[in-house]
Amino acid sequence: MAILPRHFVWGIVMAKNIRGNNDGENGENDSYTIAGRGVVSRDKLVSEVEKGKHPQHHVVNVNGEDYVRSNPDKTTGNNVNKE
Repeated sequence: MAILPRHFVWGIVMAKNIRGNNDGENGENDSYTIAGRGVVSRDKLVSEVEKGKHPQHHVVNVNGEDYVRSNPDKTTGNNVNKE
């Protein structure tokens, strides 16, 4: 029996660090980059977050569009959009 890492759920490794690509028409995130996985579309990642596959992240709705954000904490290094 294989021992899986703690951050492995339903065949997808949960991302500890998700980066927004700012690749939308107005700089919004139409896709995100996950280390070790590559670029993931916004719709796909929103769906995964809503299913609980990335528990350190949540979905926000801005002007009728859903986006992924990291859960609030005192660390800025894990924010989806770094400044």
